[in-house]
Amino acid sequence: MNKYTISEFHKEFPDEDACLAEMFRRRYGGLSACPKCGKPSSYYKVRDRKCYACQFCGYQLHPLAGTIFHKSATPLKLWFYAIFLFSTSRNGVSAKELQRQLGVTYKTAWRMANQIRALMTDDNNLLSGTVEIDETYIGGRHKKDFGGKNKVPVLGMVERGGRIKAHKIQARETHIILNSIRKNIARGASLITDQFGVYRKTKLMGYKHEAVNHWRKEYVRGVAHTNTIEGFWGNMKRAMDGTYHVVSPKHLQSYVDEFSFRYNQRGNTTPLFLSLLERVWMLAG
Repeated sequence: MNKYTISEFHKEFPDEDACLAEMFRRRYGGLSACPKCGKPSSYYKVRDRKCYACQFCGYQLHPLAGTIFHKSATPLKLWFYAIFLFSTSRNGVSAKELQRQLGVTYKTAWRMANQIRALMTDDNNLLSGTVEIDETYIGGRHKKDFGGKNKVPVLGMVERGGRIKAHKIQARETHIILNSIRKNIARGASLITDQFGVYRKTKLMGYKHEAVNHWRKEYVRGVAHTNTIEGFWGNMKRAMDGTYHVVSPKHLQSYVDEFSFRYNQRGNTTPLFLSLLERVWMLAG
């Protein structure tokens, strides 16, 4: 992934108008004629408003409509800078850090952080090839209390050398896990798991399956291992503990999406900041 530095950010987006112009370009850059009068138009920015108007009929286009910036009183430059902070941090950005960096209230910073994480939601493309699967628990008072009170189960599936999908699940039960596998992994894929009995049933669903026996200290057998997904769990949990400290079950999925998105973008040559800007208007519909 190519780096996008703070100097490049300030050079490209020095003020509100530059940020708004970028949103207009991304959303309406391919517009050849005014939707109302039909004439090829050079749109101009309406003074003191976050919109552009046709030079002939005055028809207005609102590039922020339906986006995370819509109806926000926070300056657009601060929104862009918050996204930049998320794009340059490997471990996420807490609401307190946004509050300090942006000079906004904690309530505003918390809302902005949640909205930015909403840009990092999972796509609907199925995983294929060789896929490692594992579950973990997040939360609770005691880290060693596997599956204890207040801990939330999360199921993770990762392609070897490819993408990851991770979802909060209601319980570590057969029908829940198998249904998630069916929805997220293409038939015919080779699944590699630990010895949890649920996974043996995936062969009846059209998958290949191999397991490593962690109880017998078996962690690698040829190409069979779950080191990739376990490495992801370790990195995500350390980042969560160090940055967010406590994550509520209600909002856990958005944090899992954030770290999954970072993992999935690791081979993208487009800077993460620009990829997130692209998703702003794409998710706006």
